[in-house]
Amino acid sequence: MAEATTYWTGADGGRWQSDSHWEDGLGELWHAVGRESLAISERLARVLGDGLPAGRTLEWGAGGGANAVEFAPACEEFVAVDVVASSLDECARQVARVCSTPVRPVLIDLAEPEAVVEQVGEDSCDLFLCFYVFELLPSQEYAARVLEIARDLLAPGGLAIIQVKYSTNDVSTWSRRRAYRRDLASMTTFAVPEFWELAAAAGLRPRVVELVPRNRLDQRYAYFLLTLP
Repeated sequence: MAEATTYWTGADGGRWQSDSHWEDGLGELWHAVGRESLAISERLARVLGDGLPAGRTLEWGAGGGANAVEFAPACEEFVAVDVVASSLDECARQVARVCSTPVRPVLIDLAEPEAVVEQVGEDSCDLFLCFYVFELLPSQEYAARVLEIARDLLAPGGLAIIQVKYSTNDVSTWSRRRAYRRDLASMTTFAVPEFWELAAAAGLRPRVVELVPRNRLDQRYAYFLLTLP
């Protein structure tokens, strides 16, 4: 936890901007990241026979707005949650370039993520998004806390779309659990059934998962669509 807090609040040059998905950090790839996240999300929602909710969308770990610029135009309000104030400013700036949807920035303490429920309000979002964040979390126990927060924030009938990095029988794909700065992109991984059960234990209902063995950023991504039971 301490190493993660130091890394994200330290703004470590170009690498930090890339890891936070700022346009200056990812370059041309920045535009593709959001488009791919939106395409997968729309595909998952169609499995249930519906489109994505058009009310309030909340993104956990909004970073530099790569996803926000794609999702915000279709919603009434976009809530950007992050542990870095400069990322929230950048996210709002990027959204303002593409649409008039209001952005509500919510800065949280990495050590106390549950405080967001009081800041935002229970049952207050129709769509909960989280991309390229769970593999950066300090531990699986911390991931369970975020899932419980998603449960508390979702309105009745709302959807959560969460991407994780999945592990296999190869030990090199398992959670690192140490040396955060060096291995942050593989800090916390899950076997697909393991995350399915973790989400259910948190009070969410897993409905469908899409696996992406490799994309332009990295490999072994699993996208889960979750609902309230």
